[in-house]
Amino acid sequence: MKRYRMTSETRYIGTATGKMKIIVMRPRGLNGPLPGILWIHGGGYVLGMAGMVRFSAGRELASRFGTVVVSPEYRLAGKAPYPAALEDCTAAYRYMSDNAEELGISRDMITVGGESAGGGLAAALCIYERDRGGPAPEMQLPLYPMLDCEDTETSRDNHGRVWNTKRNHWGWSKYLGELYGTDRVPKYASPSRETDYRGLPKCYTYVCDGEPFCAETLDYINNLKAAGVDAHADVFSGNVHAFDRFCFWTKEAKAAKAALFRAYGSVRTTGK
Repeated sequence: MKRYRMTSETRYIGTATGKMKIIVMRPRGLNGPLPGILWIHGGGYVLGMAGMVRFSAGRELASRFGTVVVSPEYRLAGKAPYPAALEDCTAAYRYMSDNAEELGISRDMITVGGESAGGGLAAALCIYERDRGGPAPEMQLPLYPMLDCEDTETSRDNHGRVWNTKRNHWGWSKYLGELYGTDRVPKYASPSRETDYRGLPKCYTYVCDGEPFCAETLDYINNLKAAGVDAHADVFSGNVHAFDRFCFWTKEAKAAKAALFRAYGSVRTTGK
């Protein structure tokens, strides 16, 4: 498959609290309207930056399928806990929709995705936009998403590499602030709190079986399926969170990327 060379541009967009940096990457030699991807970086809600998109699955999808990808530099939890990150990601998504013509993208072909905490924010954004009656993403790609602020079967007593129980508690405590450990955590902060999954976008994801987020990822997919949403998860063997990034040379990582390309490619082929 042909791969497109990508150009990169930094912009600053208005949000409810000021200006936010976004990175816009587009395929050279293609004119719009093109599909768009809002790709949200990971880091447990407390780490990371927009520039991580250059080494992400979002960038790989864009270069393979000729899409425009936007990455927001959302506020991290150490400086601004929930709902700051979701507000910023929502602002970036609306910017893409409102400025689709100028960006060279189709308003009806915007996918929302991300890795880890970015996947959690992607899922939260989809729920939020559905509830407010906003423009629905065409598809969601929350890879090994950070969705559940409470311990699950796989996040409890987890000693996996890269991310584990201790780091998970730290990330959620920073992100939720005074809400952490209470029964007042909203579904837009921890999407596992959602009880009605109807009307959410088609979803694809993958995760490995020994990492903390395996159980919550599969619960999310099963809840989507039960609500009639087209959703699928592939599970790979391993105990490394973000295995496709940190162990990219392994057969599991290569198989995961191939599955992701097939899932996104099926949407690009059928348009739905």
